[in-house]
Amino acid sequence: MISYLNGHYLPKGEIAISPDDRGFLFADGLYEVMRSYDGEIFQPQAHIERLSYGAEQLRFQQMEFSFLIEVAEELIGRNQLNRGDAIIYIQVTRGIAPRLHKFPPPGTSLTVYATIRPFQPKTDEMTEGINVIFVPDQRWARTDIKSIGLLPNVLAQQRAMENNAAEAVFIRDGAITEGTRSNFFAVIGGTVITRPRTNYILAGITRKMVIEICQKSSIPFQERSIFETEAHEAQELFIAGTTVEVTPVVQIEGKNVGNGKPGPITMKLQKAFAELVHGTIEVTEKNFRNKY
Repeated sequence: MISYLNGHYLPKGEIAISPDDRGFLFADGLYEVMRSYDGEIFQPQAHIERLSYGAEQLRFQQMEFSFLIEVAEELIGRNQLNRGDAIIYIQVTRGIAPRLHKFPPPGTSLTVYATIRPFQPKTDEMTEGINVIFVPDQRWARTDIKSIGLLPNVLAQQRAMENNAAEAVFIRDGAITEGTRSNFFAVIGGTVITRPRTNYILAGITRKMVIEICQKSSIPFQERSIFETEAHEAQELFIAGTTVEVTPVVQIEGKNVGNGKPGPITMKLQKAFAELVHGTIEVTEKNFRNKY
């Protein structure tokens, strides 16, 4: 597999990261995960603008990453992944410097890494739905930044696996924030509901597309807190994200949501999202800057 590091395309096995890289030492970095369908990257500019937002919040010296769209396209071509699905992973750290908490000297180059792999979506989960667990949200208060510091997510996802669940969903002050790798939605009284954008959730690209689909399809939609108690009484639940697209949640900790099957609004959104991916409906990319 050919990957990218700091301007060079190399076999992944030949890429080496310095032990003095601040991503390795401090988790001082950002990442993005983009999805390609038959060689076409989905919403690339939105991902890049979110990466630039994170770089601005972390006070990186470089904040413009549009060149990474061309890098991602090059990785698709070099790895012959123009057919089928693929995942492009991008990671940017503050670079290589002596291990000091303060920022490195001006002029220190960022470490920019990108790689790609074929991706097989879990169509059974998307069709049949998943079981989730609820866990306390013990993450830092800037989860709107897509930081590589994901230890709480790792521990929560491991707990989900050990409890035969596909996703762990975080609870803060009695309200749902998001999943370890997804945004969370409920359907209550026929209205699609998700938590508003704050510093406590990541502004997901798929989340944004689901909202736009609701608006275009005249599906009632509301941004507000969803309390844990409400989730147990909701007619439908689903998660949304780059790898899960729109996936129904049919159980919470082994107990059925509604009738234990994917609901009609969730399935309608699934269908609309699939049509969007394959270009049969028009939802244009918008400028995401100032929206995070």
